[in-house]
Amino acid sequence: MMHRWLLGLSVALIAPAAMPAWADDVPQIPYESVPNVLKMPPDMYLGEATGVAVNSKGHIFVYSRSGSSLGPAYGNAASQLLEFSPEGYFIREIGKNLYAWSFAHTVRIDKDDNIWATDKGSDMIIKFNNDDGRVLMVFGRKSESSDEDAHPLHHPKPPLPAIDGRFRQPTDVAWDPQGNTYIADGYINSRVAKVDKDGYWVKQWGGPGSEPGQFQTVHTIAADAKGNIYVGDRANRRIQVFDGDGKLLNIIKIDVPFDPNAKPAIGNKPDVSKCSTEGGTFCPGAPWALCITPPDSSGQQVLYSSDAYPGRIYKLTLDGKVLGVFGKSGKQPKDFGWVHEIACPSENVLYVAEILNWRIQKLILNPGQRAASR
Repeated sequence: MMHRWLLGLSVALIAPAAMPAWADDVPQIPYESVPNVLKMPPDMYLGEATGVAVNSKGHIFVYSRSGSSLGPAYGNAASQLLEFSPEGYFIREIGKNLYAWSFAHTVRIDKDDNIWATDKGSDMIIKFNNDDGRVLMVFGRKSESSDEDAHPLHHPKPPLPAIDGRFRQPTDVAWDPQGNTYIADGYINSRVAKVDKDGYWVKQWGGPGSEPGQFQTVHTIAADAKGNIYVGDRANRRIQVFDGDGKLLNIIKIDVPFDPNAKPAIGNKPDVSKCSTEGGTFCPGAPWALCITPPDSSGQQVLYSSDAYPGRIYKLTLDGKVLGVFGKSGKQPKDFGWVHEIACPSENVLYVAEILNWRIQKLILNPGQRAASR
């Protein structure tokens, strides 16, 4: 039975395969969920909560698959960007009826409190200013309904060649200290795109595949204070770390033992028998959301990552050591239904956006209780 409580954390430094590092056990981090963190106005509802972010003033931004309901189910304008006060009171809707709104994916806040929304459906990334929600920059272009061959995106294999400045189902953004933006061009192109602070195209790296430096669904992206870029390579069940020029620095695989009887949040229980060799979106440890905390007083940062099955959140050092784990799939407070984005304004305060439960949870972590209970 002891082997079930061993941690297999696979890390590689620019190598064709990850090399295991082991620890004796993985602490369970005690935590609480703040009830009713958002106070919605009358007759306004969240749909699938895909994105959450917090700015320097503590304001909460939520990107939700809800909105106009103008079209058929497959073509609905399912994006709505909302702002709330630190206490959770509704402030405003940003970009109401925006041309780019189609199918919400993530929202991020940069160091200047500008708001960035990544819309998977329109293939666009929009930068808003914080003061009045004015559009500052636009990246990508959505397919026009007037195009002769207008239709939902096809998924040929191998994919069509990627095009500079255009995206196919992008998922997320991050920034380095110099103000460069890194775009996770996620489901089809499977690459990272880099643009400079003025919006000019710099370069791309990656492409579909399972070799080091390749991706199968770039689903989430984050950057540390040094400008290293952490890419959630979801279907390959790994986090790949690069410098700002795309040089591979590290590969992290999260292999934390889990209850074999764990229930999925929805659907049939996934077959995890090939996860260690082939990966998969619903494999334990496959990164759906990444968040790196701001540096603390000593300059240290930690990384949080979530999976869909068994529905947990993992706390890691930046070099990939798992410090703790918490959560499970479910519908009750403290349970998770596909955590799609994490905001981590500090090491022990997290906001999580859940697709299946249509909600934002504010989590208070109590790691000190762990030491007291052991």
